[in-house]
Amino acid sequence: MIPYGKQDITQEDIDSVIKILKSDFLTQGPAVPHFEKSLCNFSGSEYAIAMNSCTSALHVACLSLDLKAGDIVWTSPISFVASANCALYCGASVDFVDVDPNTALISIDALKSKLIDAKQQGKLPKIVIPVHFAGQSCDMKEINKLGKEFNFKIIEDAAHAIGGKYFDKNIGCCYYSDITIFSFHPVKIITTGEGGAALTNNKYLAERMRLLRSHGITRDKKQMVNDNCMGWYYEQISLGFNYRMTDLHAAIGISQLNRIDQYLEKRFEIAKWYDDKFKNISVNPLVQQKGNKSSYHLYVIRVKKGEAERNNLYNFLVDNGISANLHYIPIYRQPFFKQNIRLSGAEEYYKSAISLPIFPSLSQEKLEKIVNKVSIFCNYD
Repeated sequence: MIPYGKQDITQEDIDSVIKILKSDFLTQGPAVPHFEKSLCNFSGSEYAIAMNSCTSALHVACLSLDLKAGDIVWTSPISFVASANCALYCGASVDFVDVDPNTALISIDALKSKLIDAKQQGKLPKIVIPVHFAGQSCDMKEINKLGKEFNFKIIEDAAHAIGGKYFDKNIGCCYYSDITIFSFHPVKIITTGEGGAALTNNKYLAERMRLLRSHGITRDKKQMVNDNCMGWYYEQISLGFNYRMTDLHAAIGISQLNRIDQYLEKRFEIAKWYDDKFKNISVNPLVQQKGNKSSYHLYVIRVKKGEAERNNLYNFLVDNGISANLHYIPIYRQPFFKQNIRLSGAEEYYKSAISLPIFPSLSQEKLEKIVNKVSIFCNYD
């Protein structure tokens, strides 16, 4: 079975883990700060806080912006549930902004309209979390402009998007947002086994997130209540969590980040090859917006006849040894959320989308098989 995504682990990655295993630190050693500095250098942000998952990073990001009960977060319905759950962890409520079905990104027109209505009702969001779907950035200039007009904070959910660009800026530089979140799950652009990071240019937010990821404990004398100079002394000054990344995971991340340009180049190459082939097949790849350079975490095509055709294509591909996937079921459809809404753009996208395999080690032979099977299905259908 050809998987839709797959990690690439090299001897360098293995050696980096062995080196940590033979060192004095398995956790809370020098590898995590090294990885964080590397992320800053790569993305252009001032601060990076590595954590044990992208979900943890989203949670801590919300808390650092003082999200609490009574507050509202808006995000995309076309995302993994963590993009919404992070608000619920803080006691806040969550609502969804419709997407453009051609890109699966938050629709700026839908966002503007929703903000105008919410202002009249006194229900504006405290935080908006745009999701950079499949590796492509949302229109952050417009979202930033609306943030200033309607007074909301912005967390970029860039779980898919490390290595992507928005015009001349790296995704993760936080030029248009308060915080950006990356994921290092095994199917992402680079992996740490499991892990995530929050990036920001705001020193206060960085300090808050560092506290929150490690039980709210500090050894920084400037933050302590009591003046104790003993080396063993620490204080818990807030309620935090154990969201720390280990040195083992960070070591893999450092090694993988050294190869990210190779990974991105291969993903661009595969995506371009798919684009060229699908010009003559009756499916539509996601539209790439002007000024964007996607990192192509996912490669999504959309069928033209709706949900039944999508389901048939999915089954046909799986029956032929191709592990296609669907990203994502609209979050509001999940039973837990108990939301009776249906957003037209999200529904149109959901009923037509299939994610095809894309990862650096995907061979030309397997690529040709994938396109051949899609072509056979479309001609037969």
